[in-house]
Amino acid sequence: MTFAAPEMFWGMVSVVIFAGGLYLLSKVRRKRVRRFLDKRLLPEVAQGYSSRQYLLRELWLVAAAVFSVVALARPQWGFQWQEVRRSGSDILFAVDVSKSMLTEDIRPTRLDRVKLAVRDFLKRLGGDRVGIIAFSGDAFLVCPLTVDMAGVLLSLEDLNAGTIPRGGTNIGSAIAEGMRALEKMPVKSSLLVLITDGESLEGDPLSWAKKAAEKGIRIATIGVGTENGEMVRVPDEKGQMVFLKDPEGNFVKSRLNEPLLRQVAALTGGAYIRASGADFGLDYLYDEQIAKTAKRDEDGRVSRRMIDRFQYPLVLVLLCLFAEMFVTMRKR
Repeated sequence: MTFAAPEMFWGMVSVVIFAGGLYLLSKVRRKRVRRFLDKRLLPEVAQGYSSRQYLLRELWLVAAAVFSVVALARPQWGFQWQEVRRSGSDILFAVDVSKSMLTEDIRPTRLDRVKLAVRDFLKRLGGDRVGIIAFSGDAFLVCPLTVDMAGVLLSLEDLNAGTIPRGGTNIGSAIAEGMRALEKMPVKSSLLVLITDGESLEGDPLSWAKKAAEKGIRIATIGVGTENGEMVRVPDEKGQMVFLKDPEGNFVKSRLNEPLLRQVAALTGGAYIRASGADFGLDYLYDEQIAKTAKRDEDGRVSRRMIDRFQYPLVLVLLCLFAEMFVTMRKR
């Protein structure tokens, strides 16, 4: 026999307190009676009263409390085979980890805000598979599509500006990597979510977007940053934050490139969302781009399901309460 909720046995502490309370109450009652009546007169005054019957009534109540805790712990024995099917979508996040994502026009930084938003988004999912691509000058699948959200979270937290050794920003490489990861997946239930500031320094993201559209892959783009932008600050060799400079010695300022991200989304039938500090847009993306699309159905698998038997201790609870009702205080 096993228990589905063994933590409920902590309720036995309450049962012990309840039993102790009944004992103390009966003790106080006897003490009060002895205060007004002499011990020799008690049998005459309380003719027919049975202390044993009173004790039996209390025992029935305690037994009912014990069986109630056992029922809450959900005892199980025996099992039956059950087919389990899972349906959901395939959601692949391509996260920009270039140095421009360290810009603080969205607090604390663009990249940190992305991590917070994706972490909250994962709480809404059920049956969906999630994967993560990190990209800057190149792209790499750091977490394949999986339903293991704990593994997704670990990969997400590890993302930083040094995840991809090659610097720069190549949105086309992120799309290409996403196409490889989704090529064997049902396209109707797949979505590539591109999260970036849109500053593509190399490659041709629009041509890759057209290739994705030909394969039926939708790309939703989320723009992170502001139009005015801000100077990019990066840690130096001593760990102190300094402003980033280009090879000519000019300070680098990063701005949100919305037109490019709108074009990428439009070419593939996806949606463009501009993220902000208060509303990142992933909830809207789920409601409009994910929840309304066809779901992927996995082949059913057979699992062993334990059979709940909480009904038996519950019946004993009712019997104990029923028996307590018929216990009289008088001697038989």
